[in-house]
Amino acid sequence: MNINTSKNKQSTGSSSRRQIAYLGILGTSQLHLRNPCVIAWWSAAFPGLGHILLAKYLRGFVLFIWEVVINLNAHINLAILYTFTGRYQLAKEVLDTRWLLLYNAVYIFAIWDSYRTTVDVNNNYVLAAREDAEIQSFRINSLEINYLDKRQPWVAAFWSLLMPGVGQLYLHRLVNALFTLGWWIAILYYSKALPAIHLTFLGEFEQAKNILDEHWTLNISSVYLFGMYDAYVNTVENNKLFDWEQAKFLKKHYQYDGFCIPGNTNPARGDKVYIVSTFEHTIYLEKAITAIQMNGITKEAILAVPMDKRNEKRKFFDTIHQSDGLSLIDLATIFGTILMLFGTIYGFVLKLGPIFWGLVGLVAGFAIGLIIKLLLLRKYNDNRQNYKKATEVVLIIDCSEDKSEMVKDTLWNHHALGVSKLDLN
Repeated sequence: MNINTSKNKQSTGSSSRRQIAYLGILGTSQLHLRNPCVIAWWSAAFPGLGHILLAKYLRGFVLFIWEVVINLNAHINLAILYTFTGRYQLAKEVLDTRWLLLYNAVYIFAIWDSYRTTVDVNNNYVLAAREDAEIQSFRINSLEINYLDKRQPWVAAFWSLLMPGVGQLYLHRLVNALFTLGWWIAILYYSKALPAIHLTFLGEFEQAKNILDEHWTLNISSVYLFGMYDAYVNTVENNKLFDWEQAKFLKKHYQYDGFCIPGNTNPARGDKVYIVSTFEHTIYLEKAITAIQMNGITKEAILAVPMDKRNEKRKFFDTIHQSDGLSLIDLATIFGTILMLFGTIYGFVLKLGPIFWGLVGLVAGFAIGLIIKLLLLRKYNDNRQNYKKATEVVLIIDCSEDKSEMVKDTLWNHHALGVSKLDLN
């Protein structure tokens, strides 16, 4: 059952118990389905990251800082490095048990709580989707502007690969962006990774190995891949939220009960014609509608029909126009994180150093995860067809003959997928 109100309410004034999203000045918090195992994995990779993925920022930030402080003082990363490189006695000696015993309980709690919270969030998403409450899609004040728009997931991922946190800025998730960017700078600084990268590219592998701080270097893989994964997945879900909100808007404002549906039984219409067009869910659709209204076509003469999407076979690649949000890069980022970490660890004893082998591990792990995911998804899409732009909204304009060209030109100028004139005279 849909619970809708006739008024355009602010989100804080809505009578609904649950909402799918909240658009604030500092970012957009959104409910959507997630895999609890994936969220738990990120908490295991670095406590706090799983909660940040769920937009549980305060809890995530506390757990993240806890991990940094306790791990540093207990020398856990150093013990991991010595253990995997066969220096077991050093691993025993380096651990500080005063801090180590504090670490265990919170580490397990972070994994357990992120899994449990994901299940709760998924349940609340289902209930929120059933309530189908409206959200405010545009916020502005003296400091910032935030609005729903469609963005390219791979662009967000690319910027995060260049600098974790920047992909979140692209998506206007300011709190997450500033936290991720700030800690990434701290990790790079204390690990001395940038001078080591410089020396590695100059071929000074031994010097690059010696300059690195082992403890901070082992933090790089988790935070680096997390930044890309978080930006990508949230861009996918933000695009789906845009489609959902625009469809609600069109159904509410452009489905006039008295609209005369085209058909052979229509009464004599004189010089009246119908202009039929198809669109994707984009901001240009609303610009086209308002431009047509400004040229004398009444709101009641415009019919917008958002199309329901069938449960299609799995899509391999998320784009700005279509996504399933599972996501394709779940396994890729997980394997990339693991192999990048191992590459970094063993790079301290191998000839070419941690930077080189960390990058090799990143590329190899990402490729392996991507291949496995594609193989797993293959059973859902045996035809391997190319997905072209799909019709998401059908727009029908009831207008006079003398305005038909203006309407058609306006639709084409606003990126309509197709436009046709239907004359029933």
